[in-house]
Amino acid sequence: MLAISNTVTLEENEVEISAIRASGSGGQKVNKVSAAIHLRFDIEDSSLPDYYKEKLLSLKDKRITKEGIIVIKSQQHRSQEQNRDEALERLVELIKSVTITQKRRVPTKPTKGSVGRRLDSKKKQANKKRLRGKVESE
Repeated sequence: MLAISNTVTLEENEVEISAIRASGSGGQKVNKVSAAIHLRFDIEDSSLPDYYKEKLLSLKDKRITKEGIIVIKSQQHRSQEQNRDEALERLVELIKSVTITQKRRVPTKPTKGSVGRRLDSKKKQANKKRLRGKVESE
């Protein structure tokens, strides 16, 4: 059982986990041992509350397919158990991320002092550039 929050949990049978061969370098072990994990989780058929389902389906995440299936591949570790745990952890983190609401930004104006300092520095820079120009002979 995966705990998402105090009230929301997921059954392990809702998550489809299959072992696959890891890609990349690693020698003989990589070629003969299926240590990587391919996790699939169907959002629509899950026991998650509707709020979670709507938020997950509205996410623009490359791990969520058009059919509403979360696909996570874990091949970081050498053992299958560690990769399985990491994949489940990443699934829980993804589901938890939809409940966090962003704090609304309150737009602010620059202070008079900062505006004055900026304009002064612009004037100094313009004067420096002007002095570097051609000298006009009379």
